[in-house]
Amino acid sequence: MTHIVARIVCSTEMENSTEVVSFVLSAYGDIGNLKYLYFSIMLLWYISVCVSNTILVVVIYVDRGLHEPMYLLLGNLFMNEIYVTTSLYPLLLSQMLSDTHEVTLSWCFLQMCCFYIFGCVQLCSLTAMAYDRYVCICYPLQYNVVMSNKRVGKIILLVWIYSFTSYMFSFSFVIPLTFCGNVIDKVFCHQQSVIQLACSVSALTSISDLIFGFMCVILPFCLISVSYMKILWVCLNVSKESKQKVITTCTPQIVSLSNIFVYATFQFVGSFLDIRYLPEVRVILSIYIHILQPMITPFMYGLYLPKIRQSCKRLLFDRK
Repeated sequence: MTHIVARIVCSTEMENSTEVVSFVLSAYGDIGNLKYLYFSIMLLWYISVCVSNTILVVVIYVDRGLHEPMYLLLGNLFMNEIYVTTSLYPLLLSQMLSDTHEVTLSWCFLQMCCFYIFGCVQLCSLTAMAYDRYVCICYPLQYNVVMSNKRVGKIILLVWIYSFTSYMFSFSFVIPLTFCGNVIDKVFCHQQSVIQLACSVSALTSISDLIFGFMCVILPFCLISVSYMKILWVCLNVSKESKQKVITTCTPQIVSLSNIFVYATFQFVGSFLDIRYLPEVRVILSIYIHILQPMITPFMYGLYLPKIRQSCKRLLFDRK
């Protein structure tokens, strides 16, 4: 009798799971006519992010004086900011005007793939840039040999291959899942939230998720920390002028990493706090990094680094 009941429950779950062909993003709620205001603000912000990062990519491409390892890595970072933003904002904009806030399974999976791959590329790119600064500051005489443009191209390719394979390994355990629920309490498709809707989750799925977090978050942060600790150690024994140069080139990266650290702290604290009755706070915490970071990157590097700032002026204002 027990076996019969178990089979009936199992078959019922499978029937319910096959019916899940779309997810509902419940975090949007009902904002009434304010959705048009929010849509306009987010659309303008999205356009601003794309335009500002595109300008800097064009500047680096056009100005041969910027065809150096550090600026090639920056160009890759600017391009990735456009990709990350595009993997999220079109979904946000479409859902703001939607009454059902429903997204199909295939579109949700596609957004997840792009979002997490590009997110991994961002942290790995910052790791490559930290290594570039480490070699430049700690081994200046060997810098041109170690960090040639050809080698930088290989590093950028490696960053993309590493990010793609790291996430696809984790995602391969999500594809076969069957779902018994379809409500995601987020404003975008979040992998952990999607996994929680599965009828059953194997240990391998959870382990693969942890492996992806280690490879694309913890490992890059550790490598970046080691690079900057060595740079700091070298700075203690150099002249004031050299220290100022180091600060100028490293400050934008430190600001970017600090912003990511603040976001991670928000996520960690938010996971322990009951913010169900503060939906606005929950939404802000979930997309904070994706709103500010794509604009902080071009702002800090475009205005703070002298060579890029001068090249922008020549391209935008000195052309006749």
